[in-house]
Amino acid sequence: MTGASRGIGQAVATRLAAEGAVVAVHYGRDADGAHETVDRIEGAGGTAFAVGAELGVDGDVDTLFAGVEAGLAGRPLDILVNNAAAAPAGPMGTTTRAQFDHLFAVNVRAPYFIIERALPLLRDGGRIVTVSSVATRMANPAQTSFAMTKGAVETMSMTLANELGARGITVNAVAPGATRTAANGAVFDVPGLAEHIAATTALGRLGGADDVADVVAFLASDGARWITGQVVDASGGLFLGPRT
Repeated sequence: MTGASRGIGQAVATRLAAEGAVVAVHYGRDADGAHETVDRIEGAGGTAFAVGAELGVDGDVDTLFAGVEAGLAGRPLDILVNNAAAAPAGPMGTTTRAQFDHLFAVNVRAPYFIIERALPLLRDGGRIVTVSSVATRMANPAQTSFAMTKGAVETMSMTLANELGARGITVNAVAPGATRTAANGAVFDVPGLAEHIAATTALGRLGGADDVADVVAFLASDGARWITGQVVDASGGLFLGPRT
């Protein structure tokens, strides 16, 4: 899975390994974080290997799959999770062309061509899960370009689900909301922010990485074999409407 060196990606990798998956732990620049993920998995009795490849640059998919195929050592690919993403660059008027292009290169182009490259390796009946965001259903001016990228991968998931159904491959997206992780915890330390978000969430709290990891793991399981082309909201009901 991509972007597995920290946060939600690390939690998903650990969760899938606990279910018996051999996990390719991808990282872009955080090699230490990826090896920490591998150590956690192996410490719990699982199997994993780290793969380094910066996404959004020329040759990224080639570099990624050289490591993935070496680690798989001839085994088929069962599950592909696209989690790696560039963070929001800011509202219109502050996002530079370079930042905009980088967002689309990492958040849209990379998962598209990663899936294309993975298909010959992915077994019939396999799973593709891409991490999106509730930003696609909320009007947040600070995340316009980011939300555009996530809307693109949601559309990609729906159309690919229709194409790959003949092989029994399910394709879905998971849309987390405000999720506190070890990597972004400082963001929620702004006085009153965590309380405000919790108050606008149906389940009354911030999400955690494990909350999202459990949803991804379900979609990757046989129990989700009849779910495809869907965006599963994993936000605890963030901004569903007025609360009285």
